Amino acid sequence: MISPSLTSILLLSGCANFSPDGGMSIVNAFTTGAIGEHVTKIRSKDEAAAAQAKVADLLSRTMTADAAVRIALLNNRALQAAYNELGVSEAVMVEASLPPSPVVTLSRLVQPSSIELEAQILQNVLSLLTLPRRREIAEDRFLQAQQRAAEATLRIAADARRAYYRAVAANELVKLLDQALMSAETVSDFAKKLGETGGMAKLDQAREHAFTAEVGGQLAQARLSQRLERERLNQALGLWGAQIKYKLPDKLPALPPKPKVDNDIETEAILCRVDLEIARMEVAILAKEFGLTHTTRFVDVLDVRGIRRLEKADVTDVDYTLAPGPSLTKTTARRTEKIRWRGLDVDFQIPIYDFGEVRMRRAEEIYMGAVNRVIDKAVNVRSEARQAYQAYRGNYDVVRHYEREILPLRQIISEQTLLNYNGMLVDVFALLTDARARIDANILAVNARRDFWLAKVDLHTAVVGGRETASAQAIAPGAGGG
Repeated sequence: MISPSLTSILLLSGCANFSPDGGMSIVNAFTTGAIGEHVTKIRSKDEAAAAQAKVADLLSRTMTADAAVRIALLNNRALQAAYNELGVSEAVMVEASLPPSPVVTLSRLVQPSSIELEAQILQNVLSLLTLPRRREIAEDRFLQAQQRAAEATLRIAADARRAYYRAVAANELVKLLDQALMSAETVSDFAKKLGETGGMAKLDQAREHAFTAEVGGQLAQARLSQRLERERLNQALGLWGAQIKYKLPDKLPALPPKPKVDNDIETEAILCRVDLEIARMEVAILAKEFGLTHTTRFVDVLDVRGIRRLEKADVTDVDYTLAPGPSLTKTTARRTEKIRWRGLDVDFQIPIYDFGEVRMRRAEEIYMGAVNRVIDKAVNVRSEARQAYQAYRGNYDVVRHYEREILPLRQIISEQTLLNYNGMLVDVFALLTDARARIDANILAVNARRDFWLAKVDLHTAVVGGRETASAQAIAPGAGGG
């Protein structure tokens, strides 16, 4: 039995429904604005086949950074698992919007001369009264889950772009060292022939052969790094089997003509960072939960039980009538008597030992902890944005310095040293020293250009979200091949 007031609350609260796209519209709106890519949650075999067809088309051409991101968004199963978590959150929201189901108890007791039937309907009244607030909290939790799905999308896209730049940089180092080794081997063979004719001292021959061996060792290390970086790219894109036979370019992209200038990077990060928005939403949700705890601090359990009871008993009626003569006649009659009972039973908790202080204190500390964490995150977001921008601009200037100053000067030095060697003005040791310096300068230039593109990715994630995890940073190589 439910009172009319509770019934009206039940009708007004309504029930949430599943969205047609599982909450992906908000995720798409955010990621499209942040990275310019549309994301898809794969729900059927047809959608999976369409995604694989797009991946195959992208893999058939020389891969670019944007293509790597598209492949990851279509093919990375960890991202699809994040979208499944979003679906779970939506199911929790819908479940939280439903009123608590009543509990029905039926009992039947039989005695030799009577039968007792009882029906009870138990309803949690407090859950009904707080249903609108609990539903509102569940909806906020679902919105927060959508932001988490968007953050996972940004992270997967950024990881794919980082892995791409590292893999291409490894290719460029291998090509550079391979050309250096070919040149060193040619000179080494020439030195060997000169030594056989007595035209080159044994010490100079040993120096030349050692230089060739050192370049060969650098090339072996670079090829190992190339294989590892390609595997990390395969992992980021979710590729396996025949899919890993794609083609990467041999060189990193050229630098943009001008670097990005942003004088208010902190404000932009504070307004756009998705993880900071998730933390803000957590504070708002905990505030609502704190209010709900305050409302129910004294009465935490309130159950109303409607009871209907029917008793059936066999009753014998005895009647005496005066018969003709001085005697009485006894007559008996059997009948079934029904007795109906109706009533209510109310169960509630008496706060004898705890007047809600424990729950209130716990809720208050949880809320204040979330407030402090969001303030701390805001400070860190500002710092991360400043650091990322400084790294971006610094690496841009470093690469420009190599391209405009160091590499041209190294080229001039190499040409002049070779002319002096041919004119017998310098010995082979000077030639080898210059060759080592030239190779090192080119390796450092490639690494600097790689670091610039990685810093560009980090700058974007510092503003919108999706920063690299600590575990990924731990396995990232340093100056691979340098």
